[in-house]
Amino acid sequence: MGTLRQNAAILACQVALAVVFLAAWQFATAHAAVSTFLFGSPSAIWDSVRSTVEDGSLARDVGVTALETFLGFLIGNVVGMVIGLLLWYSRFIARVIEPFVLALGSIPIIALAPVVIIWLGTGLASKVAMSTLSVVVVALVTAYKGATSVDADYLTLLRALGASKNQIFRKLIIPVAMTDIFAGLRLSVGFALVGAIVGEFISSSEGLGHAIFKAGSLYMISAVFAALLVTIALALCMTAIVGRLERMLMPWSEPR
Repeated sequence: MGTLRQNAAILACQVALAVVFLAAWQFATAHAAVSTFLFGSPSAIWDSVRSTVEDGSLARDVGVTALETFLGFLIGNVVGMVIGLLLWYSRFIARVIEPFVLALGSIPIIALAPVVIIWLGTGLASKVAMSTLSVVVVALVTAYKGATSVDADYLTLLRALGASKNQIFRKLIIPVAMTDIFAGLRLSVGFALVGAIVGEFISSSEGLGHAIFKAGSLYMISAVFAALLVTIALALCMTAIVGRLERMLMPWSEPR
């Protein structure tokens, strides 16, 4: 019951902060203290959201970006997680590929966009590839960190009991690494979304990234903020799904 009250208090404070911020923003723009042209206003942003809902463009853009983000998130995390966990078998191979992983992770994703689009075209595949590239290094590093952070005493105990390396991997390494893996999953939601949005910036005729780019090029600041608001909502929904999945697969973990 105490946890429930605490969560309710936290939610109330968050809502209060949001209301105060929006009210101050609206007051400042209504009284010309802040330029509506440069900063928009909550009422104008709401009007923009409502108009895109009514003409169906919002649902279409959200659907496109959500699909790109989900596929990139899924592919990038599966590939990165599998490679990161399997590297536990050989520290030598891990050290060999380490500089290449770091090199890939250090490249700004926007720098890869033109090349990816030339290779894969301007359709869904290039956006999914951008999202995947944004995620895979994070997934690999967090999975490998989790696999190699197992207490040495546990490893010694299992070896003393005659467990094979494969048994140790299945019974100990994977369960222990799950905490770091889910931390990476929560982190990579934003990266997957950024990759998809960047791909839409470069070349796209639909999606939230295209909506933001189009509105920005026309100096429609309220429309830009409206698309950003929807993008944030999409990210929060995906993060909530990851949190729910974590509680289902790891019920023993502490609530966040």
